[in-house]
Amino acid sequence: CTQVLGWLGADVIKIEQPGTGDPARQGLKDLEDSDSLTFLVLNANKRSITLNLRTGEGMEIFQSLIRSADVLMENFGPGTAERLGIGYEAMKQVNPRLIYASVKGFGSYGPNANYKSFEPVAQAVSGAMSVTGLPDAQPLLNGAAIGDSGTGIHCVVGILAALVQRQATGEGQQVEVSMQDSVLNLLRVYMRDHQRLQRPVTSSGNWFRGAVPSGIFKTKGGGPTDYVFVHVHDQAMWEVFARTIGREDLAKDPRYDTQEKRTEIRAEVEAMTEAWTLQLDKQDAMHALAGAGVPCGAVNDTGDLINDPHLREREMIVEPNYPTRGPFLTVGCPIKMSGSPVEVTSPPTLGQHTEEVLAEAMGYDGEQVRQLKEKGIV
Repeated sequence: CTQVLGWLGADVIKIEQPGTGDPARQGLKDLEDSDSLTFLVLNANKRSITLNLRTGEGMEIFQSLIRSADVLMENFGPGTAERLGIGYEAMKQVNPRLIYASVKGFGSYGPNANYKSFEPVAQAVSGAMSVTGLPDAQPLLNGAAIGDSGTGIHCVVGILAALVQRQATGEGQQVEVSMQDSVLNLLRVYMRDHQRLQRPVTSSGNWFRGAVPSGIFKTKGGGPTDYVFVHVHDQAMWEVFARTIGREDLAKDPRYDTQEKRTEIRAEVEAMTEAWTLQLDKQDAMHALAGAGVPCGAVNDTGDLINDPHLREREMIVEPNYPTRGPFLTVGCPIKMSGSPVEVTSPPTLGQHTEEVLAEAMGYDGEQVRQLKEKGIV
């Protein structure tokens, strides 16, 4: 959430514990003398200060920052912000115009409000796992971070809406986004299907119901990701598809002229499709079909993505420079605006901007900051 806001132009000040900082700095470290890539890929375009909120002077500094802030964003476990004295009700007294944004596993109210959550838990309780995987097999975790990053994007929307509303009312408000709620929102079409079918929806594997052919098909090479996803949505696409794979004789064949008929002989259509895709590598198969107007995507692995010329041109694979590591690869900003180009900048080292921010907010000089460091406040 805050990285996206930073990309969009917000001055994001990350407040970290003196000495240790964000635990993510240590997560899955690959270099002993550098913060982890876990931290780096989530903290570009931010400033970092260290501040001990369990001290009187630390809280005084924090409240001074809040008085001039537009937004406070937190994702502590249930009740933690309140125990620290920085819950919404307390912060509203400090700055009535503050937008107070919270991400929780299950929200701040409801029977499960005190439960903690992580990505897999959010996928489980939202229904995402139940519709992911092969039919009649164990539910599977989705590899995309729909619980973490998906919730973050929902929170961005709430913050921006609250800022717009504040222009009209002059007042701040609390924005709350739960991980379960957010992933459920992404699963809304399955709620439609539950009512339509009058039973719980189960996984259909890689078949996108209602279209044939639609699924992943092996391509030349035989590697674990040498596949393409092909999706023939309607009759016009079927005719283009048939011509593209060299089976123009089937384009107008009455045995294949509706989705219903193709669904009845789905195994035959899928075998025909894979016989063609096996002759090509996945990128060539994608470009042949997609170039003709048939939705088709190569099953890219992370190596494919890093080297994808399309993503490179769109600055979705970028290479900022981190002081203790040097250049590293990360994902760029997915929101493109003609009047606001985004430069992905280096994440901050721990406390890199403490002196700078305290000078801006409090008028402190270097000696005052040094004394605060000696007392463990920053």
